[in-house]
Amino acid sequence: MRMSVIGCGYLGAVHAAAMASIGHDVIGIDVNEDKIAMLSSGAAPFFEPQLSELLQAGSTSGRLHFSDRMEDAAGSTVHFIAVGTPQLPGGHAADLRFVEAAIDALLPHLRPGDVVAGKSTVPVGTADRLAARLATTGATLVWNPEFLREGWAVHDTLTPDRLVVGVPAGPSGDLAADVLREAYSSAIDAGVPFLVTDLATAELVKGAANAFLATKISFINAMAEIAEAAGADVTLLADALGHDTRIGRRYLGAGIGFGGGCLPKDIRAFAARAEELGRGEAVGFLREVDAINLRRRDRAVQIVVDAFGGLVFGRRIAVLGAAFKPFSDDIRDSPALDVAVRLRGLGADVVVTDPEALDNAAALHPQLGYARDRDDALREADAVVVVTEWDEYRRDLSPIHAAGLVRRRIIIDGRNCLDAEAWRAAGWDYRGMGRR
Repeated sequence: MRMSVIGCGYLGAVHAAAMASIGHDVIGIDVNEDKIAMLSSGAAPFFEPQLSELLQAGSTSGRLHFSDRMEDAAGSTVHFIAVGTPQLPGGHAADLRFVEAAIDALLPHLRPGDVVAGKSTVPVGTADRLAARLATTGATLVWNPEFLREGWAVHDTLTPDRLVVGVPAGPSGDLAADVLREAYSSAIDAGVPFLVTDLATAELVKGAANAFLATKISFINAMAEIAEAAGADVTLLADALGHDTRIGRRYLGAGIGFGGGCLPKDIRAFAARAEELGRGEAVGFLREVDAINLRRRDRAVQIVVDAFGGLVFGRRIAVLGAAFKPFSDDIRDSPALDVAVRLRGLGADVVVTDPEALDNAAALHPQLGYARDRDDALREADAVVVVTEWDEYRRDLSPIHAAGLVRRRIIIDGRNCLDAEAWRAAGWDYRGMGRR
């Protein structure tokens, strides 16, 4: 099948490369010429495991091309809209300008029977409004939300846990659903559930999924606050809760909270849309979810300050991590960088290291110190703060090895990802989040 992907950022580049890898002829469209040049050369403009390999394979096979001209999308059976929907400046709602601009630019190149599949995360009701713009073209608008995890995006695109397609009522919706079934036939044949819904439900699925995930993460972080006050250990609490099959252990890891370019802004936009619909009280808890999440950054900084008796001025602090999560170079709303910046604001000599995100971090926060080598960051440090759970820190860093590099053996485990007893046995003052 010939298909276009409009928007070649994180979502679109991965989707285009993945669709080409399963045999489709794909043209990726983006207005950023530098990005198009990189992608066309087989280079990824951001770090995502396996993406570069897929880009190179797609280029070699001739099934994957990129362009900055929308007219090159003409002739595709399905057009995926994968542009960003950032938080509206000065508010919590989603900024839909890029989605609307993509639709408007695509309109002259649509044919009767074409399918336009929105993948961008949008407020419920957006698809109905955009469908009206396509009415005169004979094309059908459907909504096909993405559920990608950064660091696992290629895997999640090729082997998703479910596929959701929202379609309009009637024959055009049925035909459009069949087109998407063909596009995703390899995943469907492998047993991936293919759920066909109305447009509004498909739009709600992504927002509801993110709201639930954010709530689960903030719940265990709220329990960490109680555990600290009561002298309990939140990791043992999470283990006990996780054995309850109604709850499960995944995403019950207390720490400095979630970040990135999706989860924080998506739950705010979800709540904002509920307010517009007159049902803000139904998701009022999301305000507290957001507040709990941001409080964990405050708490991490306070733990560092407490370790020095109330003053970090002049102390050399090694911050292990800059990306908001491992296997990514994304620093958008990164709790890791937020903690580093706050410590620097208190007068600490902060040195940040990260396997992939240093260039992005340095461009945004040049006031921080940076070290590409982990051991260089640790050398002569008065304290170590683990804020991104890369394997280089979580699994591969020996407390005995680290002890030979630092000035003082103080470690703050902002992700509760270290073996506390092993670090304490090596003479470290270990401090976790919500742990004794």
